[in-house]
Parts: sequence; C-alpha cells; structure tokens
Amino acid sequence: MAKTIEINKEKCIHCGLCINDCISACIGFDDEKFPKMIDENRCISCQHCLAICPTGALSFNGKNPDESTPAAYDNILDLIKSRRSVRQYKDEEVSEEMLNKIKEMLPFIPTGCNSHALHFSIVTKKSVMDVIRKRVTDLLVKTLSYKAISPLVNKFSRYKDALLDGEDVIFRNAPHMIVVSSPITAPCATVDPIIALSYIELYAQHLGLGTCWCGFAEVCIKMFPELCEMLEIPSGYKPVYAMLLGVPAVKYQRAIQPEPYKITEIKEIREKDSCFFCKVKRLITNFIR
Repeated sequence: MAKTIEINKEKCIHCGLCINDCISACIGFDDEKFPKMIDENRCISCQHCLAICPTGALSFNGKNPDESTPAAYDNILDLIKSRRSVRQYKDEEVSEEMLNKIKEMLPFIPTGCNSHALHFSIVTKKSVMDVIRKRVTDLLVKTLSYKAISPLVNKFSRYKDALLDGEDVIFRNAPHMIVVSSPITAPCATVDPIIALSYIELYAQHLGLGTCWCGFAEVCIKMFPELCEMLEIPSGYKPVYAMLLGVPAVKYQRAIQPEPYKITEIKEIREKDSCFFCKVKRLITNFIR
C-alpha cells in the first residue's frame, strides 16, 4: 500500500515538526520548504506527522486531520488508583453499545513498530461463554484424571474438586472474555497483547465495567488447541493472554494503600568491576522466561 502525505500549503508554517518527529526519517523539506515523503519504504504508518502538525496542514494517506479527535490529557490518576480486578460479575451481558465502544478504541492501542496485526477474540455472548466454560471444565477434569500426571493432580486437586462441584474457578462466571493473539513473526509478539489488554482494562473501568487478567484461561487456551479453534485464532498467531469482562457485581468504595515498589534513581553512572560469573548469572537471569 502506498504511503503518501499531502500538504495544505496555505496552512503549512514550515515549522518542520513533522520532519523532526518522524521516527523513520522518511519526511524531508522540498525546495520550497514544504514537507514531502522522501522514502515511503521506511514509513511505518504511525501518523505522528499528522498528529503533531500544529495547523492541521498535513494529511497522511488521504486522512483529513480535521476529522481527528483533539488531543486531551486529563488526569487519570484516580482511575488508575481505583482499578480493581473483578471476580464477581452480574448474570447479564454487557450491552452491545459498550462492547462497540471498546472495539472502536482498539485501533488506537500502540504496538511495536506500529505493527497493527493483533487479533482480538471477543466472546460477546454469555451463551457462547457458557459453552467455552463447559468445554474447559471437561478438558481439565479429564486431564487431571490421568494417573501419569498424579504429582500435578495432587497440586491442583482442589481445583479439580471445585470444577466437579460446578464452581467456575477458571472464568469466575464472567459473561465475556477477550483473548489477544499476535503473529509469531511480529516484532513484539509477546509484549503487544499485554499493552493492548492494559488499555482495554483502563477503558473498561472508565465505562463502569469490570475486568480480570485470567492466567488460568491463558494456560488452558494454549494447552488445548481446540479452544484456539473455538476462539477463531488465525493460523500462525499465538494466543498471549486473556481478560475476563462483565458488569461488576461488587463496587469498591476506595483505593487501596499498596506497598511501594523498589525504585532506583539513576543520577550518575557508577562503574562496577563485576566478575565473569556475575555477568553470566546476570545474562541468564535476563533471559529466564
């Protein structure tokens, strides 16, 4: 697909902001000092040039800057502080209007190298979620019944017992689920889906919805290929993580008071003469998991 920019010469003030902010250095001035595309092969379609132009003089691939939403940087700290993982949901579906709002937000999620190749499997019907719920329960109970993996069974026996008793310890009775997958060839295949779900989580909170990062669901989807087929994950894509979604059955009244993380402020570089084995240990640690 061709990548082009067009300049409204009456609006352009020759500031060069689009050129300076181009991550791929594929824009430059022409002889009249108007921006022009000098190497579309390097362009990653990030549209920073369109976003940064102070007068709206630049359009990218025919996209009119006047149709873009104005940038807004309101304080979202309270939203971040009040975010909670929700494990209790009302027995009702999220409205189609709310789900559409989430879907409309997805194209704005950042990805490595602007690789817009993520795949979102969104279970929009509770009845479908119930089918997935039952299939996972059946598969897990069958798997945990194998004597060959008795040590594993002993470790997770309480989950097997809970599943047999009809308790949904995997999906927490959530009416919806979002699974994000990425091509195995993507430059940031394992990171982009996590970024995406982080955006979804905060936006869902803003909409009054509840979410929960579901590691159990992630493991099950990766362990049982038929679940990938049920979720219509394309061939060549890897399911990275799953998030539960629904209308909360609980309401948290205040933010928690968490313990602080460790922070090191780097104000100067202090050279250390680390031993060879220390460097090897650090290298191994860097690549674990």
